Amino acid sequence: METNKVVRSSDITLRIGLDEKNIPTKIEWKAEDSPDTPKYKEVKAMLLSVFDKEFMDTYKIDLWTNELQINEMDKFMYQTLRGLADTYFKATNNEELANDMRKFVQYFGEKTEVIVPE
Repeated sequence: METNKVVRSSDITLRIGLDEKNIPTKIEWKAEDSPDTPKYKEVKAMLLSVFDKEFMDTYKIDLWTNELQINEMDKFMYQTLRGLADTYFKATNNEELANDMRKFVQYFGEKTEVIVPE
């Protein structure tokens, strides 16, 4: 029998450096339990979405530094969209809709020249 009992917790920390206009200039993160990120790791962009249990609504934080180039954003979005299609399939087992999402991801990747057309 599965329960929702919390047996331990782990923290993921985000640290955002801002300029005088509150524009992100530095984004860092670390995961308490990750051997790959024992210290803060700098990144150029982040997308965070959480689904509110009570209000059944999604809250988002999308940030990127002014260092992020357009081709890097294209690659970041391509990889994110590809991951979302996979996550959707794992969560719902809806292969038809997940494949439709993957078709769009393929289109997006080709249009932005992140991938070579098939």
